[in-house]
Amino acid sequence: MNSKALYPINELAMFPRYATRGAYQQATGQPPPLFDITKRPKFWEDPAAATSKSKNVFYERVIAVSDLGIAFPGDDGKPVLEPLMLTKIEAATVNIPPEGTNIEGAGVPECPMPLKPVPTGHELYFRYGGVVEVKNMAVFAEQVEGFTAADRALLCAIAAKLGV
Repeated sequence: MNSKALYPINELAMFPRYATRGAYQQATGQPPPLFDITKRPKFWEDPAAATSKSKNVFYERVIAVSDLGIAFPGDDGKPVLEPLMLTKIEAATVNIPPEGTNIEGAGVPECPMPLKPVPTGHELYFRYGGVVEVKNMAVFAEQVEGFTAADRALLCAIAAKLGV
């Protein structure tokens, strides 16, 4: 369990994320499959999905995003989780676009990463710019920025004692 007040959502990722085709090849020792422009980019793979007896694989939780790739806030203002279902072939393979600009099919939101359960006492949180992070509620509550109510009461008592 993470002991930082805020930490990146990728710490809850179920699988490694490969930022580039080269990173995938370096990590796995295999060249990535050719980029399929008819499918959205996908920077992770679930090797166990290939041996699934079902034709589809179900993941309980991913960050819900709009068609523009922006995470949805729920009624409580926190990021929303939703399930994801992929064919076992799609789940078992990456679809990493080549590096460069104007790559057809690369400009659409990527397939979201399945997440492990959010630990008890932690919650998803929107950081600046809509970035989703995880907040450790106990550690976050202990962070003191500025004066607390107790600090103010002490300062008032000192001021009264000094007559100012």
